[in-house]
Amino acid sequence: MKIKIVNKSNNELPQYQTKGSSGMDLRADLKEDIILKSLERTLVPTGIYLELPEGYEAQVRARSGLALKKGLSLPNGIGTIDSDYRGELKVIMVNLGREDIVIQNGDRIAQLVIMKYERADIELVEDLSDSERQDGGFGHTGI
Repeated sequence: MKIKIVNKSNNELPQYQTKGSSGMDLRADLKEDIILKSLERTLVPTGIYLELPEGYEAQVRARSGLALKKGLSLPNGIGTIDSDYRGELKVIMVNLGREDIVIQNGDRIAQLVIMKYERADIELVEDLSDSERQDGGFGHTGI
């Protein structure tokens, strides 16, 4: 599958770091550093614009190393980029650590994963079929 990308940053294109990587690294496109204090959120531009084929989405995900080592995360869990969105990819970031975090131009801040999806047809019904689980959830199977 081919994805059209416009790169208005001075950073390299998103790329897979290993043969088995499912995500491509996204880099910050900044004119000046961002200092993110504990529990602060910010929107980090990437300078990247995508054109995805219909039936695909791009998911913006946190980088596990940044989450573990610095507490840098995405407050919305996974960001969704729809196939009809043509604006700049920007990453909502939050500092869950106790120390300030400095984000600099070119820093790898998130991962971009391309996923195929299927649109659902919604059918309104009065009842749902029975299942073994029924409405059990939130730890109902134990620890």
